[in-house]
Amino acid sequence: YLRPLYDALYEMMGVEKVVKLLEKNVIEIAPLAYMRGRTLNDAFVILDEAQNTTIEQMKMFLTRLGYGSTAVVTGDLTQTDLPKHVKSGLRDAIDVLRDVEGVTFTFFEARDVVRHPLVARIVNAYDRRDLHQIQPGATP
Repeated sequence: YLRPLYDALYEMMGVEKVVKLLEKNVIEIAPLAYMRGRTLNDAFVILDEAQNTTIEQMKMFLTRLGYGSTAVVTGDLTQTDLPKHVKSGLRDAIDVLRDVEGVTFTFFEARDVVRHPLVARIVNAYDRRDLHQIQPGATP
């Protein structure tokens, strides 16, 4: 489950540089479960796939920030793996923190997709379906 993070780092910086930065602890990749109890000072922290966090996990992550730190939280609310009855920690954070000073949200659309052009068309198709509230398996 950490493989996509390594893949992205390798693509951006090259394997050798990533390995050196990991060895020097300039870059640390840590599962969310290992964040409890930590304070992250002077750090740039990224929480990826945050749509799969619970409310409690999101709060725990956001309260790890120390002085001089910045957190970036990414996620796609349309791709949650949580059970239907469980509210995403990302959804909750958007609802709870939208008016908190120092917190900013950026929302992307299909036109922002940087993968294969077909992916943007796929996202648009799902968005159209959701807009018309057609459920999977139902006929329009």
